[in-house]
Amino acid sequence: MEELVRQARLVLRGMWLHRWLGLFVAWSVGLVAAVLVFVTPDKYEASARIFVDTDSVLKPLLAGLTVPANTEQQIAMLSRTLISRPNVEKLIRMADLDLGIASPREKEALIDKVTAALSIKSVGRDNLYTLGYRDTDPERARKVVQSLTTIFVESSLGSKRSDTDAARKFIDEQIAIYRKKLEEAENRLKQFKLQNLEIGLDKEGGVGGRLSELGAQLSQARLELREAENSRDALKRQLAGEEPVLLPDAPGLESTVSIPEIDGRIDVQKRNLDALLQRYTDQHPDVVNTRRIIKELEEQKAKEIAARKKAAAAHPASVSVNTNPAYQQLKVSLAEAEATVAALRARVAEYESRYNKAVSRVKLLPEIEAEYAQLNRDYDVHKRNYDELVKRRESATISEGMTDVSSVADFRLIDPPRASRTPVGPNRAILLALALLASLSIGLAASFAASQLRPAFFDARTLREVSGLPLLGTVSLITTPADQQHERRALIRFVAGLGAFVGVYAAAIAVVSIIIFRAA
Repeated sequence: MEELVRQARLVLRGMWLHRWLGLFVAWSVGLVAAVLVFVTPDKYEASARIFVDTDSVLKPLLAGLTVPANTEQQIAMLSRTLISRPNVEKLIRMADLDLGIASPREKEALIDKVTAALSIKSVGRDNLYTLGYRDTDPERARKVVQSLTTIFVESSLGSKRSDTDAARKFIDEQIAIYRKKLEEAENRLKQFKLQNLEIGLDKEGGVGGRLSELGAQLSQARLELREAENSRDALKRQLAGEEPVLLPDAPGLESTVSIPEIDGRIDVQKRNLDALLQRYTDQHPDVVNTRRIIKELEEQKAKEIAARKKAAAAHPASVSVNTNPAYQQLKVSLAEAEATVAALRARVAEYESRYNKAVSRVKLLPEIEAEYAQLNRDYDVHKRNYDELVKRRESATISEGMTDVSSVADFRLIDPPRASRTPVGPNRAILLALALLASLSIGLAASFAASQLRPAFFDARTLREVSGLPLLGTVSLITTPADQQHERRALIRFVAGLGAFVGVYAAAIAVVSIIIFRAA
C-alpha cells in the first residue's frame, strides 16, 4: 500500500511539472468545444399523435362468420416496421426534401439523416402513437411529420387490402384444384358403382347382406312354387270328375264373354304386378316382364273374342247354355293356378340366376369392398377440403365487405402535426458541462503524457532503481526567499488560469440555462 502511495505521489509530482502544458491544452480544447457548441444550429421538433381504434361494432355481430384478425398486433408490427427504406424514400419525395439533391451520395446521406431523426413511440397500451421528427427548419419538420402520418394510415389499409386479395386468390386457386379432384373422384366412384351395380354396394350390410337377401328371396319363391304346384294338381283332380258343357256365344252378349283360362292368368299376373310394385320400381326387370305378359294375354283374349264373334255370326241359331257352372269355375281356378305356377317358376329362375351370380362374386368381395372403401375415402377427403375452402372463401368475402363498410382499424388524429416554437436541441448547457469535463480530462491526459515522455527523479531511491547503479550521495537544493516568492507567484498564476477557464464555462452555462428557462 505504501508503495502504491509513493508511486502515485511521484506521478502527480511529474504531472505538476507539466501543469502549464495541461492548462494550455485544456484551454485550447475548451475553446474549440465551446465554439462547436454555439455554432451547432438549433433543432425544432414536430410531432403528431394518432389513436388507432380497433373496436368495431360489427366484430361481435359477425363472430364466427368472418376471419378473426389480431388487429392490435398488426398495428404494432406496422409501427415498428414503418421506418423502412422504401417508406423513407417516399417520405422524402412527399416532403420535398430531395429538391437540392445532386448526387446519389447526397441522397444516401439524406436517407440516413431522415431515418435517424424519425421516431415512432407507443404510449402505453391504448394504441396511441406519437410520430416525431427533428430538423433545423420547423416548417420542414412539420411537413415530414404530416407525410409520415399519411404513410402510416395508407400502409395499414394497403397491407390489409393486399393481404385479403392474396388470400382470396390463393383460396380460389385451391378451390379450382379441389373441384377438379372432386369431379374425378365422383366419376371414378360412379363408374365403379355402375360396374358393380348388382352387388348393391350402397345397401346396408354390403355384399354379404345382399347375398343373404337373395338367398331368403329364393327360398321363399321356391316355397311359393311348391304350394302353387300342389294347388294346381288338386284342381286337376277335381276337374277330372266334372262333365264339360260348351257355351257358344250369341249376338249381343259380347261384353259378357268370358275366357276363363286367359282371364285367370291375367288376374294372377296383375296381382303379381301389384306385389312387385310394392318392392321395386317401374324399371325393375320383373315389373317390365310381368307387364309384357299381361299385354300379351290381353291381346290373346282380344283375338279369341274376335274369333268367337265370327263363329256366332256363322251359327245364329245356336244359344249359349250353361248346364254345369262348377266345371266352368274349376277351369277358371285351374287357369289361375297354371298362371301362378308359371309366374313363380319365372321368379325362381330369376332369383337362382341372381343368387348364382352373387355367389360367383363372393371371392371378389374383399377386393371390391376395399376398392370401394378407398374410393369413398378419397371422395370424402376431397369433399371435406372443398367444402372447407368454399366456407373460408365466403368468410374472406364477408371480412372484405366488413372492411369496406366499417374499417377494422379507425385512425383518429388526436394532435395534428405541428412544430415547436422554441428549439428542442441541442441542450447547450449540458453540452458545455460535458465540454468542460472533456477539456479538463484532456489537459490532465496531456500532463500525464508529458511526464511519461520527459520523466524526472524526485528522490534517490527512484534514481537508484532506474539506473541500477550505486548511489554515493545526494545534493540538496536550498531555496531562497526569492525562489519561494517566485513559486508562489507561479502557483497563483496557474490557479488563476484554471479558475478563469472554469469560470468562463460556468458563466456560459449559466447564461445558456437562463435563456432556455425564459424561452420555455
